[in-house]
Amino acid sequence: MTDDRQATLVRITGRVQGVGFRLWARDQARRLGLTGWVRNEADGSVKALIAGETPAVSAMLSEFRKGPRGAAVSNVEVQPIAIDEAPSEFSIRAG
Repeated sequence: MTDDRQATLVRITGRVQGVGFRLWARDQARRLGLTGWVRNEADGSVKALIAGETPAVSAMLSEFRKGPRGAAVSNVEVQPIAIDEAPSEFSIRAG
C-alpha cells in the first residue's frame, strides 16, 4: 500500500556533529523499519532522507527533534519527496 508510505528529506541543525548523531539516526531508523540515509554536511548540519510507513516517519521526525545524548537540536527542516527516491535500506553516507 503506497498510500500510507512517505519519504522526507530532513535537515537538522544545532550541535549535531561530533555527538554520534549519524549512528544514532541509523539505529533509530532501523528500529522503526525506515529506509534512507544520513550524512554530515559541511555547514555543520546533518541531512537525512527517511522513508517508510507514515507513522514511522512521524516517529523519526520526533526523534530527530530530540537527538541523541550530547546533541542540542535547534531546528528540523522537513521537505517531502517522492517515495521512489528512497533506497531499499538505511545507511550512513559520507558528507
